[in-house]
Amino acid sequence: MNEAKYIWMNGNFIPWNEAKVHILTHTLHYGNGAFEGTRAYQTEEGLAIFRLQDHTKRLLNSAKILKLDVPYTQEELEDVQIELLRKNEFKGNVYLRPLIYLGYGKMGLYHIGAPVEAAVAAWEWGAYLGEEGLEKGIRVKVSSITRNSVKSTFGKAKAVANYLNSQMAKFEAIEAGYEEALMLDDEGFIAEGSGECFFIVRDGILITPPNDNSLESITQATVLELAKERDIEVQRRRITRDEVYIADEAFFTGTAAEITPVREVDGRVIGNGKRGDITKELQDVYFDVVYGRDKTYKHYLTYI
Repeated sequence: MNEAKYIWMNGNFIPWNEAKVHILTHTLHYGNGAFEGTRAYQTEEGLAIFRLQDHTKRLLNSAKILKLDVPYTQEELEDVQIELLRKNEFKGNVYLRPLIYLGYGKMGLYHIGAPVEAAVAAWEWGAYLGEEGLEKGIRVKVSSITRNSVKSTFGKAKAVANYLNSQMAKFEAIEAGYEEALMLDDEGFIAEGSGECFFIVRDGILITPPNDNSLESITQATVLELAKERDIEVQRRRITRDEVYIADEAFFTGTAAEITPVREVDGRVIGNGKRGDITKELQDVYFDVVYGRDKTYKHYLTYI
């Protein structure tokens, strides 16, 4: 892992290796915590965080859903992320990981009264699914593990506990020789990847499932905005596994994954087995936005 100089914890900037918690930290035992994934890119005008306000708002919304009373405002948390990047003096692209968690002081399932704490880490990080994957696409396996049901978990919260089944799905896919998992919902329709939203293209139409069984993705919303601006027809509807097999194109989106083409699912080649034309078009314009080359979307960037 690419270590940085500092991590922010509960109001203080602490040397990376000194950022620690007690073994009886409540979230470590019971899984109630909220986190975010945010990227900052090295633009011509310096390092810039992409959609900082939206990510920080989602962090606080997640905390509200989980009944975590955060002792910091959205503006304070945004300022912390900006200052953390300044202090660390990064030279490459950066991934930020804000975390709201329950600290040491109380045990047992009833979490009210446990101290609500906050931290933000940041480090230099490249393509989550590989630089080669961005160009050539990745191989994907439909997981035997179902995406968390809305009947039993809070899917609109980016909650720590929600990612256990994603972790197991990712493990299953990699152990089977694939690079990522595609998860179904509890009715058998496509939900999302282990940590990404999913798109297909059929007959020039861009299709992605509604967020009934997935996180409300900021990257997904950005891609839909860019597609509509380019007069690409968009449909938000359920997708079956077999429809994926006969799609012309497919790709994942997410803060970490950015826009990563999918070239194969369950041994079925998607389209011609290469990055599709619409995927490449959206990928190109997306990177123009996050790198500050498209001035129309400059309002999405917070320069450091």
